[in-house]
Amino acid sequence: MNELGRLEDLPAAYRAALTASNLVPLWPNLRGVLPPTVPTRRTRPTCWPYAQIRPLLLQAGELTPIEKAERRVLVLANPGHGLENMQASAAMYLGMQLLLPGEWAPAHRHTPNAVRLIVEGESAYTTVGGEKCVMQRGDLILTPTGQWHEHGHDGDQPVVWLDVLDLPLVYYLEASYHVDGPRQAIKPERGDLVYARGGMVPSVDFERAAKPYPMLRYPWVEARAALVALAGNQPNLQSVQITYTSPETGGDAQNILGFYAQMLRPGQSLRLPARSPAMVFHLIEGAAEVLIDGKVFPLGEADTCCAPGYTAVTLSNRSADVPSFFFFADESPLHRKLGVYENRG
Repeated sequence: MNELGRLEDLPAAYRAALTASNLVPLWPNLRGVLPPTVPTRRTRPTCWPYAQIRPLLLQAGELTPIEKAERRVLVLANPGHGLENMQASAAMYLGMQLLLPGEWAPAHRHTPNAVRLIVEGESAYTTVGGEKCVMQRGDLILTPTGQWHEHGHDGDQPVVWLDVLDLPLVYYLEASYHVDGPRQAIKPERGDLVYARGGMVPSVDFERAAKPYPMLRYPWVEARAALVALAGNQPNLQSVQITYTSPETGGDAQNILGFYAQMLRPGQSLRLPARSPAMVFHLIEGAAEVLIDGKVFPLGEADTCCAPGYTAVTLSNRSADVPSFFFFADESPLHRKLGVYENRG
């Protein structure tokens, strides 16, 4: 293939005329936006140990009252995107959020989708669209786009959770904003009780509901039991994984990011193929190791790491006696909708 012309090869007067007319020649920039074989990726393999995050997060609780913070969060920023851009990957934002006893984070709604993965603590809750979702370690709670939500804490110990949002994408689309609202009235309905068991629907006359997110809280106790049952039922299955889905449609729980739980048997290593979406891993239980593009990250409980797309990842359980359990998120639903999803094996 012939070498493409460079910008500096063009006469200065011609370049100045292009600039004055808000024009840019494509050919000097073509390989930057259309590189051969593999996309240009800013996302770097990165790890955020919880042992480093937690004391700084608790210190933030001492330094900034909730009234001045609204949401007391430390953002897990990927250096490849620039820390100031607050991105874990091209489409994912991560944050560790702290709520102290007696605090209430006021109601608002926003265009980005969010989920909360509870890291530690009890007796806190998120109210989403009037549904009170209690928080227990490992639970996944959805805050879909446009839904009113607020956080409260009735206990006596700090509560921490991991926020995962599609904020970078929505911000890039110039569609990101929020609206403040009043405290919500609690409704009696709870989707996690109505849809408590797979394969069972709530009435003999069941019809698909117009409500796009019928289940907002996915209890870890149920997800963990499903993984253990799957591993026991299929002892030769290599990838013991479940996907968080809508109980009404069977589709992804949200429409831009995908959410999953993974179990590694004692001593097991599992290679995940190189796929187009970036991935974020959070260790809920156990001791593990993640190999990303030649970099090894030992993970303890509540540690989080990120892998760029088009990169194979190997997960390893460092314990020979007990399983390890991961939560992970990726950009697969978005890639599939755009028609750019690839699995390169």
